[in-house]
Amino acid sequence: MGVELHKPETIDEAVRLKSEDSEAMFLAGGQTLIAMMNTELVEPPALISLDRISDLMGIERQPDGAIRIGAMTSHAELASSDQLIDAHAVVRGAAKVIAHPAIRNLGTIGGAVSHGDPNADYPAALVAADALIEVVGPTDLREIAAADFFLDYMTTELQENELLKAVILPPAANRSYGHYEKFSRVEGDYATASVAVTLSLDGASKVDRIRIAVGASGPTPIRVPAAEQRLLDSDMGAAALTEAAEQISAACDPLDDVRGSSAYRRLLIPRLIAKAVTITKSMAEA
Repeated sequence: MGVELHKPETIDEAVRLKSEDSEAMFLAGGQTLIAMMNTELVEPPALISLDRISDLMGIERQPDGAIRIGAMTSHAELASSDQLIDAHAVVRGAAKVIAHPAIRNLGTIGGAVSHGDPNADYPAALVAADALIEVVGPTDLREIAAADFFLDYMTTELQENELLKAVILPPAANRSYGHYEKFSRVEGDYATASVAVTLSLDGASKVDRIRIAVGASGPTPIRVPAAEQRLLDSDMGAAALTEAAEQISAACDPLDDVRGSSAYRRLLIPRLIAKAVTITKSMAEA
């Protein structure tokens, strides 16, 4: 028996189709879903294609400076966007290192984020950017902080009958910067570990805000506000950075897998944090 394919042209129609068949699955870029279907990890009776829904596409700057990214926006479009600057550049940086060009051309931010893989590149970047995830269901629209959206391995706050509609990046300060640092075995692979950093400067050119999120090091992106505050209370020198990086690393819970042992990752993570923060701080000082 074949898989039924629906091609709605509106968000309301897509959500209605899902509410009528809970086992149907939304099809975004398909780079993960189709692979899972080919290996029979999932066997949906129907697919709800999202590629005709114009309201899910594109990058739009809001009047207040926020950036709204439609769920069907491709990784390639994000990687080349001249709108993702200042602190928002952390998301562009993550998009640039996702897999290979063919996947970046077809894969979408909504599909990737909905999947909830902690080893993927967007989760840490969105947490560091203080992003909001906009989801819509049969009766309401919700905005969920990225830090609250990722719950566990392959588990998100997205409910069965909800569709991820957009990612919203809050307005970035004029003197803000973002950087995404990824360590992987080979180009195009998932991260062995990754670090996303955003920071901003006050009028005296002092760092007055910093976010550090570590990816591929636990069931969700790891962020330790106390370590960030330790840096803000310091001169941001090498000793303070080492202490903060070790504090964040201690909160990580990396797995043993083909990309590295837990012990190896624990050695890597603080060094990667120090590198990512140093690069971002250097941008601010340039």
